[in-house]
Amino acid sequence: MTVTPDASAPVAPLPPLAARARSVGGSPVRDILAVTARPEVINFAGGLPAPELFDTEGIAAAYRAVLAGQPERALQYSTTEGEPVLRAALADRTTARGLPTGPDDILVTTGSQQALSLLSTALLEPGDTVLVEDPCYLAALQAFGLAGARVVAVPGDADGVDPEALAELVVRERPKLLYTVPTFQNPTGRTMPAGRRAAVAGVAARHGLWIVEDDPYGELRFEGARVPWLAAQDGARDRTVLLGSFSKVMAPGLRLGWLRAPAGLRRACAVAKQAADLHTPTVNQLAAARYLADSDLDAHVARVAAAYGARRDAMLAGLPEALPEGSAWTRPEGGMFLWARLPDGYDTTALLPGVVRHDVAYVPGAPFHSGEPDRATLRLCYVTQTPEEIAEGLRRLGAGLRAA
Repeated sequence: MTVTPDASAPVAPLPPLAARARSVGGSPVRDILAVTARPEVINFAGGLPAPELFDTEGIAAAYRAVLAGQPERALQYSTTEGEPVLRAALADRTTARGLPTGPDDILVTTGSQQALSLLSTALLEPGDTVLVEDPCYLAALQAFGLAGARVVAVPGDADGVDPEALAELVVRERPKLLYTVPTFQNPTGRTMPAGRRAAVAGVAARHGLWIVEDDPYGELRFEGARVPWLAAQDGARDRTVLLGSFSKVMAPGLRLGWLRAPAGLRRACAVAKQAADLHTPTVNQLAAARYLADSDLDAHVARVAAAYGARRDAMLAGLPEALPEGSAWTRPEGGMFLWARLPDGYDTTALLPGVVRHDVAYVPGAPFHSGEPDRATLRLCYVTQTPEEIAEGLRRLGAGLRAA
């Protein structure tokens, strides 16, 4: 029997989106990039590596070698954990930097952002508490929000989270994890000293707390001595997840990241990854492994860091003229960002539209806070433009702030 639809019948509404999808907004950085995509805009908003510094020829040669030598493997499905040759290379690099690691300790992810999503799936129930830095990396706040977590900021200072405040919050809130970017933090650029890292690791050991240590910028050091990972601290080795990425040192378009985690949690993340995307693209993994075998990534990173250091210096030189009297800012020893605070009474979110009319952009600081925001703050990325472009951008920023 054929049923003929009745055009006059009422149409029932569709079921609503999940509560987590309705409650978590998009990325303000992505929104700003969309608005400021005009080529004449000098954009200090995005965390975009300088494209002219990519080792295009070296990466292209790695892809050519992989596709010529083993196309049937490069274009085939892979294991969820990642290609063995890449995991071995990542383990060797991690071990060489002071954290003994084997290939089986590594799970390859589609960018380190996916690692945050996998960890959220594996560790968090709706309503669980997550502790974060204040301010905090925006996309981490998104990942934890989508998992239904309750996000609580840990008070801190120029050296990062305060260990005493962390201990008090752990006792009071019973959180599942602490998320931190201890080296060249996004958004502030600050680095947690070794003594502070040892104290944070001690809190985690005494109170039973996972630490998620995100390290996408650690190799981009311009000055000062390298600080050992939190994951290498006594008391933290069995409870720290270390996240790494090729996005800032090789190319973000590869979408290659990884996590190093204790066996039980790593297996849970692998199951979550199977449900998410089965595996990270095989050809990208094999090309990255070939690049590591054929090229000197450390030498390439040193060249990039030297260029970024000159760009940081250009921004630091221009900020006194660009920002209102009474402003303050960080002086990062590496990475991609610095954090500025204008005098009381300024609202960088409200000021942004007027500043963009001067063909320059920044990210307001308010979205980086999980609690009460400091509306006088902003984040500036200094690596995408040349020193000359940075000087012009800061001139426009000063004019825009004065006009607004």
